[in-house]
Amino acid sequence: QAVVRGFPTPCILTLYDVPMMEELHSLDPRRQELLEARFTGVGVAKVCFAGGSGPGTSPARSLPPVVRSSPQHHSLSNPPGTVSMLPHFPSDLTVEKLTAMENNKNSDLEKKEGRIDDLLRANCDLRRQLDEQQRMLERYKERLNKCVTMSKKLLIEKSKQEKMACRDKSMQDRLRLGHFTTVRHGASFTEQWTDGYAFQNLIKQQERINSQREDIERQRKALAKRKPPSMAQTPPLSLEQNKRKSKANGAESEAYVTPPLPLSAEYHEQEEIFKLRLGHLKKEEAEIQAELERLERVRNLHIRELKRIHNEDNSTFKDHPTLNDRYLLLYLLGRGGFSEVYKAFDLTEQRYVAVKIHQLNKNWRDEKKENYHKHACREYRIHKELDHPRIVKLYDYFSLDTDSFCTVLEYCEGNDLDFYLKQHKLMSEKEGRSIIMQMVNALKYLNEIRPPIIHYDLKPGNILLVNGTACGEIKITDFGLSKIMDDDSYNSVDGMELTSQGAGTYWYLPPECFVVGKEPPKISNKVDVWSVGVIFYQALYGRKPFGHNQSQQDILQENTILKATEVQFPPKPVVTPEAKAFIRRCLVYRKEDRIDVHQLASDPFLMPHIRKSVATSGASGTAIPSTSSSSNSSASN
Repeated sequence: QAVVRGFPTPCILTLYDVPMMEELHSLDPRRQELLEARFTGVGVAKVCFAGGSGPGTSPARSLPPVVRSSPQHHSLSNPPGTVSMLPHFPSDLTVEKLTAMENNKNSDLEKKEGRIDDLLRANCDLRRQLDEQQRMLERYKERLNKCVTMSKKLLIEKSKQEKMACRDKSMQDRLRLGHFTTVRHGASFTEQWTDGYAFQNLIKQQERINSQREDIERQRKALAKRKPPSMAQTPPLSLEQNKRKSKANGAESEAYVTPPLPLSAEYHEQEEIFKLRLGHLKKEEAEIQAELERLERVRNLHIRELKRIHNEDNSTFKDHPTLNDRYLLLYLLGRGGFSEVYKAFDLTEQRYVAVKIHQLNKNWRDEKKENYHKHACREYRIHKELDHPRIVKLYDYFSLDTDSFCTVLEYCEGNDLDFYLKQHKLMSEKEGRSIIMQMVNALKYLNEIRPPIIHYDLKPGNILLVNGTACGEIKITDFGLSKIMDDDSYNSVDGMELTSQGAGTYWYLPPECFVVGKEPPKISNKVDVWSVGVIFYQALYGRKPFGHNQSQQDILQENTILKATEVQFPPKPVVTPEAKAFIRRCLVYRKEDRIDVHQLASDPFLMPHIRKSVATSGASGTAIPSTSSSSNSSASN
């Protein structure tokens, strides 16, 4: 018996037979380590027997050293003269089972090693595929660069051809439509417009028609003097009276023969001829007037193209540079006070864009440059977050140098509404209503986002016609004067303070923007509602409702908008009462009484089903008592 260290109570230990121990020691060191690892801490321990001749022991049967075990749990220091004995616990493990377990472990190890080899081979395959993909990617990049280079070359070539064609057409139109000539007035030179041969020919035709009309009027007056008397008023002379009168006046007739009066039939024939000739001249004059108006529209395009070509030739970006390694400039679209707008091609996204190049005046002070740049950054931050089909998208913003930067906008092929109205004067009510519906839809979006936005600069020049006609889609642009209605500056009752009083286009601003006092005026989204009413009025009547022939300075000095208490409608062209009522709701003088954007979006005039129901109920509920009453009502309408 022996007490094993680590056990609280004594236990009986029996020794393995010597052959079994020899078999254990005959295992290779690797298997011994596996067995040690398997049975560490399971009850394997070493005990020391004092002396070696105690009762129940056989000194002759000494055992060889046992397998290694953990020194903390299975080893005891053996004093001299002691024998290390292996304790035995009841177990069903045998050497065969241990060998089988070892074989299983070896097979698992071989499987793991095989799996590792498979993974290494797969890793090598993947690395080889990755290298191939990298080489393929490099080839594709090289091809893409070649394609981009070729695209740039073709776009530049096409742009040069278009520029040449525009200049050739402009030179031809110079002779036909006219051109600018430099005229000296004292010590200064001014440009004066000279009409081309097309206008000169029309003027000659107009002069010819006027001359023929005057000639016909003279002949008609002469014919009226020789108008024969009617049969009822003066009876015809008898034959003898004619003979006596002719004999009495024989001497006078030799000196001067009075032409005989035309007969009644001849007179009426001649009168009918004169009327037909005058009618033909009137028709021809109307055709000349229509042709003159058409030529004036073409001349406006020609003058605009002449100015564009002149500005393009003097631009520093005329030679197709690539800005920001991405935007290839093609040709100039227009030029403003401090900016140029180019049609460009986005080489990354493969689409046409409009690049607006802001160029600061180099003579400005640094403070003014900083304010301008700050204002442009503010516009960029406002516009960048907007995403609506009726608002021009802003794609990018970058700096060129210290005095210039660019904004990249969505490109629209058509012109703006201002140019359309200058060409066509006005439009039909259906076309104008379609444009207003799209504008109100965009304004509704601007007031539904957080924080809401007041555009503040709605005018025909900031409304783009996508296809250049009044029967297509529109897009709103230019958020340079927009106001953000955040919680800090906006009050739902009074609105927000107008900090930029004096800015904007005066014809389209409401009266509250012109109020001068100790504190800045308060504005809200009703500013845009007023602008919608002015634009709709101008589209229908071809003129502005307030200050039509005035300049901005005159409007400011004469307080034109502050006096615009009521809108007046001309008799022509004919506009429906519903459209007039809609304009009146937009142009209410007091902002407290004017509808806001949300009410404008639900206005009956802009709701087709509501308009139809109103018209149907009005037709069914109105009785026509008599013909005279209906004629009187139609005359009053």
